[in-house]
Amino acid sequence: MDEIFRRRSIRKYQDRPVEKEKIDKLLRAAMQAPSAGNQQPWEFIVAEDEEIRNQLSLATPYSKPAAGAPVTLVLIANCKDLKHPTFWQQDMSAALQNILLEAVHLELGAVWMGIATNESAVKYLNDMYQFPEYIKPFALVSVGYPDTQQNEFTDRYKPEKVHFEKWT
Repeated sequence: MDEIFRRRSIRKYQDRPVEKEKIDKLLRAAMQAPSAGNQQPWEFIVAEDEEIRNQLSLATPYSKPAAGAPVTLVLIANCKDLKHPTFWQQDMSAALQNILLEAVHLELGAVWMGIATNESAVKYLNDMYQFPEYIKPFALVSVGYPDTQQNEFTDRYKPEKVHFEKWT
């Protein structure tokens, strides 16, 4: 799967909207992800409005790409009545990775901006959206047509990080 090897974090985008069909494909890819006990905790906010994206760009020092992207996805987990409540972040990570790979497949660029592990960012999104307590902000993903950066192969394989049967 070429997309795995070409995917890069793309933070700058052309001033060009992302077609609704492509946004739909990104969300469908996300929802095909595996999840613990098939609990599928994911929900998504699609932010295309410039004012909303500007607000999202202030969530962390690293969320600036949201302001310049034509669309930013807000990934949230609905933790109400989960069968496996300690696995929601793993479920969300799988969904997000599917979004990143589908973006490459669709000739788009995307970047994962973490929220769940940053208490101030979680509070910021909770305040912004007035989420109930069972909705947990997970991440932002800005998406658009790449501007100066591209999805291109960079070999990251390091044989010294592979261990067979034992640590050394």
